[in-house]
Amino acid sequence: MQLRKTLKTEGIKSEWDRYLQFAFWASIASICLSFTFNDGASALIFSMLSHLLVFGLIALPFLRDEFKTKRPLATSVLPYAAISFLSDIIEKLFVNFHNDYNDFFESAKGFAVLWFCAMWFINRRQNKALEIERKKRRDEEEQNRMMAAMKVNLEGEVKQRTAELTKQKEELQQTLAELKSTQAQLVQQEKMASLGELTAGIAHEIQNPLNFVNNFSEVSIELLDELKEGVFKNLPEDSKEEADEIMNDITQNLAKINQHGKRADAIVKGMLQHSRATTSKKEPTDINALADEYLRLSYHGLRAKDKSFNAGMKTSFDETIGLIDAMSQDLGRVLLNLYNNSFYSVAEKKKLKGEGYEPTVNVSTKKVTLPSGGTAVEITVDDNGMGIPQKVLDKIYQPFFTTKPTGQGTGLGLSMSYDIITKAHNGELKVETAEGEYARFIITIPTTAN
Repeated sequence: MQLRKTLKTEGIKSEWDRYLQFAFWASIASICLSFTFNDGASALIFSMLSHLLVFGLIALPFLRDEFKTKRPLATSVLPYAAISFLSDIIEKLFVNFHNDYNDFFESAKGFAVLWFCAMWFINRRQNKALEIERKKRRDEEEQNRMMAAMKVNLEGEVKQRTAELTKQKEELQQTLAELKSTQAQLVQQEKMASLGELTAGIAHEIQNPLNFVNNFSEVSIELLDELKEGVFKNLPEDSKEEADEIMNDITQNLAKINQHGKRADAIVKGMLQHSRATTSKKEPTDINALADEYLRLSYHGLRAKDKSFNAGMKTSFDETIGLIDAMSQDLGRVLLNLYNNSFYSVAEKKKLKGEGYEPTVNVSTKKVTLPSGGTAVEITVDDNGMGIPQKVLDKIYQPFFTTKPTGQGTGLGLSMSYDIITKAHNGELKVETAEGEYARFIITIPTTAN
């Protein structure tokens, strides 16, 4: 019963529980049979079987680890079992010897019983101490299990909070980047507004004398024409030749004055246009439609000025782009400037190459992924014209720098375009070129946060 109780206390499921139950009933049967057959060989057999059962039970705690806690109990029972076994053997085999030393065997059994009681008492106290220790250990294990569960929960909460904080940090960084971008745009707009006001005042002051210079040069040319038709005819023949040379020189000088006056007027207007580069607002814009519209506008505008001008146009638009936030009017000015430069370049090359050369301007759009992870729209304008010399490539975005002949460019187009793309749209304007072969301008406008 004590051995079975050990299995239950320790929570061990074993076949030995069933075997011990059989042993329990076998021991009861053995007791009953020993009273029934108390003489002769049968009594000796049942007695030996009973002793064998007892010794087997005593040996079990030393042979099986699941019963090792009952070793003190087996040790306390062992003396009585051994003395009983010897007493029964001697009684059956040496009757006279047993009768002579019966008191000795009875005293030994008494001491064995006292030993059993003492060991039982000590074992009981030890078991109570062990039970307290086991309970303490179970409480510690339960506490450790609860702490482990709490640790897992806390780690989960920490991960969740960390993810939330990381997300908030990313949102704040994105917001900060947008605020910085907006601030830069506002500062640029304020600069341009201030510059526009200053330029408008200067332009107004310059425009008046320019108008006088241009107007009076034209009037003077007309007066000289009238002079040739009137007073000039009345001059003596010997004076006409000298007067004609003088009037021709004056006419040429006035024409130069008028030409450069108009050049100065174009520069002033270009300065006004440049100062208004970032005054519009962003709105949903169809990039494909905008690129195609200004391409046609540029081509037909140049055709109106020069009927002999002709060039091929190829477009390749990414239909998945959709609408993006952009300053459509300013972006249109950038495209118009790039188209005009491309058409001018292929027209100049046509003059050099002749009939064997086919001038072509290509325009394409596509959605791209930036290295930082955001998305952008890329607009490419390339031509097979004169290209850009490497020695002037670093200067093309400088205000008033131009490679065109005097009177055909102000040098403000690319400078204005660069400011619109980089400052107003936080984008990038790159150029790829080979002198005498091609020029390619690539506009990149971010559509999502980097």
